[in-house]
Amino acid sequence: MLEAEKEPETKTAAGKRWRCTVCGYIHDDDEPPEKCPVCAAPRNMFVEIDAEGKEIGTPVLPAEQATPAPLTLESAGTAPIGGKKEKTSFVDRLGGLSMKMHLHPIMVHFPNGVLPVVLVFLGIAMVFKIESLATAASYNLIFVLLTLPFVLLTGYLEWQKRYKGARTAIFVTKIVSGLIVLAAANVLVFWRLLDPGVTAEGSLSRLIYLGVAAGMLGAAGIAGYLGGRLVFAARR
Repeated sequence: MLEAEKEPETKTAAGKRWRCTVCGYIHDDDEPPEKCPVCAAPRNMFVEIDAEGKEIGTPVLPAEQATPAPLTLESAGTAPIGGKKEKTSFVDRLGGLSMKMHLHPIMVHFPNGVLPVVLVFLGIAMVFKIESLATAASYNLIFVLLTLPFVLLTGYLEWQKRYKGARTAIFVTKIVSGLIVLAAANVLVFWRLLDPGVTAEGSLSRLIYLGVAAGMLGAAGIAGYLGGRLVFAARR
């Protein structure tokens, strides 16, 4: 009887919940993972939470980091007392505004919705020799190029504010993908300006031009996929 009565108590005590303080991923186990499966943040970035999702502890520190490191501008995200607070306050406020207004996901939709159109228009123009579609694609590319700086800026602000500037593989890949899209858009726009007949029949470079457009769309797709993993990590 005594053993039977103790069994429910053991089940209640067993099993803990941990949340990644970088991306919000929830892990159910007695110990946090060595690294977050979503954003690859180390185990010291996990904090224990209760059934309602409230923190009931502090992030787990490995043995070699048991003594808290000195507060720095990079680790704290704000300037220490007596430091140059004014330099970070504007960026901090801008990041807060960007998150409050959801500016990054809003801005991302503009170029991402146009990039597939560019590739389709270019493909049809080259196959069916419709030069007007190639011209339309070039106009769309100019629009993409004009919006990309805002996409990258809001993405940087959200990375610093929401994800604490974590330099893990998922964020590095997203940043590199974004820069590839920006570089490819510049190449396509200025290539067309310098050589208006690059997509015309008989052009030796038109397949390369189409390949750059396809690579640009692929890089945007990778960045979008990784962004989706981060956004939906907390909804597991």
